[in-house]
Amino acid sequence: MRRTNLLFLTIVIALLLPSFICAQKVEDLIKQGDEFAEEKFDNQKALEKYLLADKVSPKNWEVLWRISRAYVDITEHMPSSTDEQKDAQLAKYETALDYAERAIKLAPDKSVTYLRRAIANGRIALFKGVFSVIGIVNSVKADLEKAIKLGNGGKDIQATAHYVLGRTHAKVCEKAYLIRLPLGLGWGDVDIAGKEYLKAIELRPNYRMFYLDLGKLLIDNEEYEMARDYLSKIEKSPKQDEDDDKFLAEAKSLLNQIKNK
Repeated sequence: MRRTNLLFLTIVIALLLPSFICAQKVEDLIKQGDEFAEEKFDNQKALEKYLLADKVSPKNWEVLWRISRAYVDITEHMPSSTDEQKDAQLAKYETALDYAERAIKLAPDKSVTYLRRAIANGRIALFKGVFSVIGIVNSVKADLEKAIKLGNGGKDIQATAHYVLGRTHAKVCEKAYLIRLPLGLGWGDVDIAGKEYLKAIELRPNYRMFYLDLGKLLIDNEEYEMARDYLSKIEKSPKQDEDDDKFLAEAKSLLNQIKNK
């Protein structure tokens, strides 16, 4: 009887061990990729780790949305002076979109998958011109609202969703209401943009990009005292993004421009 039980246990272990090892390897690769992406700001190395994880565990939504993020982060820093460079950049953004859409199919109840599709589509819209791709812009808004409604993924994910929604409203409002209304973009609202930025800051304080865009919005609204307050917070905030030095320099320039207003 003992020998039978031992044999059964050995078979179970033999069957489960490869899956356990595979899962552990994927977790390790994700962890390594996250370290490259979030701490070392080496997005190419991060992408390499995530692509390895995708080979080990295809159809893993945790891996797919990270691949999408890596492609966006790499592409936004690519050169875009020539037509060939622009075509290459657009192709990378479309690759990011593809991975995000695959993540949504596997995890339609996760905020981060919709967030990543919204960001990839948002980059494509900015690349092509927001007012020439109305359908994409509307889908960005819908995905962000879906991500916020689902409300999962943690404070950083939700903060980013609120921030990008605020930025989407602000971008749409660059054209007058009566011009964009017939285009189907009448929903754009500067006040909502401000509220979304503030919500993002509430969820994730001391993130420089949030303060910078809120400061710009306040300057546009001629609310200079509040703009100075938020822009001044950037220098006191820790570096958490590869572009934080650029954000700090821009904030200092803006503060100098409005110091007497």
